[in-house]
Formats: sequence, structure tokens, C-alpha cells
Amino acid sequence: MATVADIIRANHREIVRLWTVQAAKRAAARGLSQPEFANGISEFLSALAEAGEELGQFSGRRRELVDVHFASRLRQGFQLAEIVHEFALMGQIIASFWLGRPRQPQPDAGDVERLYSELQMTSAHLTEMFSRHMLEDEQADKQFRRRIQAIARESLHEDRPPLADRLRDLLEVVMEAMGAQSAALLLYDPRTEHLQTAASVGVGGEELGEYGATLNQSSEPTSILDAATTELDVSPSLRRSGVHALLGVQLPARYTLAGALYIGLSTSRGFDAREIRRIELLGEQLALHLDNARLVSDLVKHAEALRAERDLRERFVSVLAHDLRGPLSAAKSAAQVLLRSPQRRRELAMRIDRNIDRTDRMVQDLLDANRIRAGERLPLHIDECDLAAIAREVVEELIAVHGERFVLEADDEVVGFWSAEQLTRALWNLATNGVKYGAPDRPVTLTVAPTESGARASVHNHGSVISPDDQKKLFQPISRTRSLRSGQSPFRSIGSS
Repeated sequence: MATVADIIRANHREIVRLWTVQAAKRAAARGLSQPEFANGISEFLSALAEAGEELGQFSGRRRELVDVHFASRLRQGFQLAEIVHEFALMGQIIASFWLGRPRQPQPDAGDVERLYSELQMTSAHLTEMFSRHMLEDEQADKQFRRRIQAIARESLHEDRPPLADRLRDLLEVVMEAMGAQSAALLLYDPRTEHLQTAASVGVGGEELGEYGATLNQSSEPTSILDAATTELDVSPSLRRSGVHALLGVQLPARYTLAGALYIGLSTSRGFDAREIRRIELLGEQLALHLDNARLVSDLVKHAEALRAERDLRERFVSVLAHDLRGPLSAAKSAAQVLLRSPQRRRELAMRIDRNIDRTDRMVQDLLDANRIRAGERLPLHIDECDLAAIAREVVEELIAVHGERFVLEADDEVVGFWSAEQLTRALWNLATNGVKYGAPDRPVTLTVAPTESGARASVHNHGSVISPDDQKKLFQPISRTRSLRSGQSPFRSIGSS
């Protein structure tokens, strides 16, 4: 009577061959060659034949070989059911050498029972190891998520680099979590309407990002077993980069963020559901923190805009309140004189009227500034008017307020279709600034002249030239030069305008 050990020894090579043919059908889908796939199985089969009375106890060398095989299969991306099936298949093939050959010596029932007990204990051991591995895997997922979260939280501090500058650090964590040799993060650029590589790390990371940017992203993971030999359209640089297996997933859509995460391996193999789940989890974490970083950045910008607007309003009110004192005080003084000197009624009434007009213009400027900030257009009443005549009226009014400090250089007529009201305001504002910020002992000159396409009006005062830094801010609302903010004399810091 033959034993199981005798049957294994006599048919060892054929058992390995049959097992490889049937089991390798699964391995082919993972890009494994038959020798690579069957590595270790022959040695385990020999250990079964040498077990003797210990067969059925799953101990010693056989247990060590199963542990090594299990670790190898996990690295190759196999699931538990696939690994268990391999040992069940081995039992079926061994049994076929006596079940299908009745004339051959048959092992006794006890010997067969010990073989199946050995294989059953092997399956139970594999299940236990896989459960332990999944628990460790879950703990590892938590660890990597915590590391990503720590980087994201740290980047929120004002004295630390923003998250956009730490993308490589995030990808280093992803690469470690996936056991990869390269990684790339791609983000959607709304200006170009294409994915752009935001960051890449590792060997071939840049080529990996370039390849991902050429793909039409879908909700399904993208994978290649071997970039060097695939028939897919892969760039020569990626084929030579050292990246073989690659896996990419689309980032979950959040806020305005869209993109993809890719990893690359230096070996050729497929990816199992566990690895796909992990990279999807990591991609979700990246998307969450990148989205939060964008929201924080937007909030900071909005807060800064609100502070700037508040400061602008405060400065505007401060300047307006200061400037309103002038015409109001002049009007009040004229009214008091009028009460005491009725004989000067006409002159004082005109002075009061002019100062009330000045006050009205200042209030109108404030209202117009608010309209502009609200996105409204200023009303313009266009009609034929004489710019030279408008300038003369402005100069006469300015002389009445500020004295004989103004010189007008203008043709008799400069006629065109403009808004007389807005031209009056513009010339008045420029000229009063010229007085306020110019040298007190020098004149302010207004020049009006026709041009080929219309007309030109300018105001010139004397004083130090405005610095280049302050010139950049000339058209900002309620802005003043540095010297004015520091309390220096205005005509020493403001020059021609």
C-alpha cells in the first residue's frame, strides 16, 4: 500500500506542472511569469512528503514555507480567497493521482485524512494571518492619514509654509503608504482646462505626472502592469523612466478642486482591491485637505479685502471730515460777517454759495466712490461744451477760495462733446491737490489745448518729484504718499501732477 508521501515523491514534477498550469491562470492577470508565480510551491510539496507522522499537524518547515508564500502573495496583490484556493488546488491534484488511477497503489484512509487535515489547517492559518494583516493594514491606514493631517494642520500656521508648498511632503507619505517608488499629484487648471502636474516625487515621478495629464480622467482607477512593454499609448520617457506598474485614481470632486493621484512601482504586477482602496482613501484625504487649504486661503483673502475696505472707508471719512471743515467754516464765517455787515450782502452770499458748492462736490465724490465700488456706472450727461471756458470758471472759483495762485494757459475755445460736470470736478480736484501738495510760494498752472483726436487738460505744481513707489499708488482710492502718512510737509513729498 502506497502512502501520500510516496505518491508525492513519485509524481512531484507532474504535480507541480499541473498545479502551475491551472493556478497560473490567475497569476497571468497580475503580470507574473510562471517561474515567478510557482516559486516556493515545489519546496512546500517536498516538505509534505517529508512530514511523516507529523503530517496533519501543520508545523515546522511547512508552516514557515506557508508564511513566506503568504507574504509573497500579499506583495503580488493577491486576495485571501486566491491564496487559499492555491492550497486547495494542490490537494485536488495530489488526490487525482490515486482517485483517477484505480490500478495504482492507494493510500490508506488515515493517511488521506492527515493530508486534508494539513491543508485545512493551512487554510485556517492563512485566514488568521490575513485577518491580522487586515487589522495591521487598517492601523497603517490610520497612521498615514494622521501624518497627512499633521502636515495639513501645520501648514495652517502663519509662520509655516502653506499646503501648496508641501505637496511633495504629502506625496512622500503616499509613496510610503503604497510601497511605491514614485508618485505624482495632478490638479485641474481652469485656465487651460487641463490637468497639470502639481508635484511629483521618486524615480520617474515627473514622467508619471506627464502621462497622467494626457489621460481622460474617469471615476474608475487606471492601472498598467508594465509601462515598459504595454501596448497602450505610453510616452518613450515613461517607458525608460524605471516605472513599470502604475496606478492612478481620480480625486473626489470638492469645491473647485479636481485632479488625480498616481503611483508607480519599479516591478511589474497588478493591484488588488486593498491597494486600490488605500490609494482612493489617500486621494480622498489629499482632496479634503487641499480643498480646506483653498477655503482657508479664500477666507483670508476675503478678510483682508474686508479690512482693506474698512480702512479705506475710515480714511475716506477722515479725509472728507477734515476737508469739509474748510468750506463749512468759510461759509459760517461769511454768514457771521453778513449778519454784522449787511452792506456786503452780495459778496458774502456768493462766498457762502461757493463753499456750499464745494461741500456738495465732496459729498458727490463720496457717493460716486461708493457707486464705483458697488460696480455701478457714473451717470454722464454728454453735450457740446467748451473745455477752455470750463477751465476759466474753475480757475476763477479757485482764486476766490485759495487766492491768486493759479495760472491758466488755454486757447480761446476748445469745443467738443463731453460731460461738463465731470470735467469741472476733475479739474477742480487736480488743482486743489496741486495747491495742497505743491510748494506754497509757486503757482499752479492749468493748461488746456486741442489735440488731433480731442483735447488735453493738465495741472502742474512745483515741488519734489513723487517717488516711484508712490507713483504706483496714484490711482488707488484715498491713498497718500509715505511722507504724508509720516507727517512730513506735503509739498516736500509731492511734485508735479
